[in-house]
Amino acid sequence: MSSSSSPLPPAVKVFFLANEGLAFLLELLALGLLAWWGFTRDIGRVGSIALAVAAPLAAAVLWGMFAAPKARFAVPLAARLGVKAVVFGAAALALLALGHRLPSLWFTVVVVVNTALATPLRIYGARSRS
Repeated sequence: MSSSSSPLPPAVKVFFLANEGLAFLLELLALGLLAWWGFTRDIGRVGSIALAVAAPLAAAVLWGMFAAPKARFAVPLAARLGVKAVVFGAAALALLALGHRLPSLWFTVVVVVNTALATPLRIYGARSRS
């Protein structure tokens, strides 16, 4: 039997991959929520469209620079988690501002649980590959 590149048991690998897939969907949802929020602002048609583009774009740039797996800048874990908190927090607040209190709460809970489960596995995986 050949050795795997990661010492994680198969069930943990499946869980990890499923959780990573959920993380990606949450990231896309956050961008969509920011766009939706921007589009609904009463600042004129052009202003709303500009904000609907600018808000998720700013979040995506921030994420890509500091929080993405292949981020442009390597920052400590606390900084990565801080960027995630800002982006996901803005998305949750956008959903709340749109009048969706309970979905905003659920979004926040799912993000926190997903991040809490994924972070130790990512750290373990990174250490086991080095």
